[in-house]
Amino acid sequence: MSIAKTITIAGKSSHPLTVNRLGYGTMRLTGPGIYGEPPRRDEALEILRQTAKHGINFLDTADYYGEDVTNRLIAEALYPYNHDLVICTKVGGARKPDKSWIPFNKPENLRTSIENNLRTLKLDQITLVHFRVMHGDSGFEASMEAMFTMQQEGKILHVGVSNVDAEELQAAMRMGAIATVENMYGHAQRNTMTGHGGVTRGAEDILHICEENEIPLIPFFSLLTANQKKDTRVATIAQKYGVSEAQINIAWLLHRSPWMLPIPGTSSLKHFEENVRAADIELSQEDMDFLA
Repeated sequence: MSIAKTITIAGKSSHPLTVNRLGYGTMRLTGPGIYGEPPRRDEALEILRQTAKHGINFLDTADYYGEDVTNRLIAEALYPYNHDLVICTKVGGARKPDKSWIPFNKPENLRTSIENNLRTLKLDQITLVHFRVMHGDSGFEASMEAMFTMQQEGKILHVGVSNVDAEELQAAMRMGAIATVENMYGHAQRNTMTGHGGVTRGAEDILHICEENEIPLIPFFSLLTANQKKDTRVATIAQKYGVSEAQINIAWLLHRSPWMLPIPGTSSLKHFEENVRAADIELSQEDMDFLA
């Protein structure tokens, strides 16, 4: 099966963005618990430099990774940025000193986060911003109104949403143009799950909405493999092609839908290079039927 190598974000807008279909998520470029400086800072910077060398022009970040560690690393490694680089950030959450994740979603909070991202990333406008629904959120529409207001002000070019259910996605789409959706999705975990950090929304129930409206779906936790019943199908296909299970997970996402934009993250340069090679794996229809 041949797959599309690029994907267009906000294709119906006056500012469409075409990026290569394998992006990079920076969350792992932090300390333990997604907090503080990375233990191998030089390696983190080199991974970011290698994204540009490998043609990766979509980076996912947030000012509450670290805190603000990944944004500072991106600027240090890549500024001044290539003209085609899309830096996607998230707002709506914050961290406490105990490393817990909390909502930071009131209109004034979102504005604070946007200003912080602009300053640290050294940008006048952020190309793409997701409003991330956090556990305990309230006032979804007020938060989205604030996002669209900042878009009108020119601080944000495109607005997206993250960790949403179908009802929230459709509500956001009625309020304005939604460029992208970022939810949990991978071969082993496709549906919503609840843990100590609250509800993490899967993308299985919203993928068809994204496809019907030509909205790229950006899956996070796509390499999650912990499930109650051991599934050996990925391992079987990995053995068939002589590659890693992580590479098959990424290849499966790329083949699953042309509207999928995977952003596998890692703090290992070796694993990063393996992930990049996954984009060249061509799965057959028989493979996809087996993995379904």
